Amino acid sequence: MKQHVNRVASSCFFHLRRLRQIKRHVTPKAVNQLVANVILGRLDYCNSVLAGLLWSTVAPLQRVQNAAARLVLGLSPRDHVSLALLELPIYYRIQFKLSLLMYMAHNGQSPMYISDALTVSHVPSRGRLRSADTTDYLVPRTRSKFWERAFCVSEPLVWNSLPESLRTVDFITNFRCRLKTHFFNIYDFTYHDFTFTVLVFSIIVDTCIAGPVRSVVGLALKT
Repeated sequence: MKQHVNRVASSCFFHLRRLRQIKRHVTPKAVNQLVANVILGRLDYCNSVLAGLLWSTVAPLQRVQNAAARLVLGLSPRDHVSLALLELPIYYRIQFKLSLLMYMAHNGQSPMYISDALTVSHVPSRGRLRSADTTDYLVPRTRSKFWERAFCVSEPLVWNSLPESLRTVDFITNFRCRLKTHFFNIYDFTYHDFTFTVLVFSIIVDTCIAGPVRSVVGLALKT
């Protein structure tokens, strides 16, 4: 899978260089459409098979998306792009595809070989008051991390983590909109929590380490 990811990333960077050359000759709307069709389309194609991979394996695809965001927004290579992303990051794009496939299987809109690989759980999850009707699916037990990437395991794991109100949406168009909003909220909360943690850590380091070091260096220079 690492070779596949590297080939996709290499192809996307090639097209990004070509798009950068013609950017001045087309409208911003045309650039957005080209990036969405040429770059994001390649990132989303069959990306459900990337579920469960190490982040070091999937990271090249995220770098592609960051470069695409800088191209669309006219940012320099050194500009921070996390807050500028107008689309879900790669990790959540994979979760989005898995959730969408599960929604289609749950509502009978997928091929039989997909539905047959899934089993509805008749035991309600812990903390849920509803006794009989549940939209949870059984997650098979696995003996290794490799088997956790299987369709019958990764799909129910993502689906069961979604809110019940989201899983029972009637139409797929509404489900896609609400699902994207749900993942955006999670990403926004995670990003701000991570930023706060980094800020606190930098303050602790500056107070406990950098301060005494500067004092020692100052005394050494005086002597």
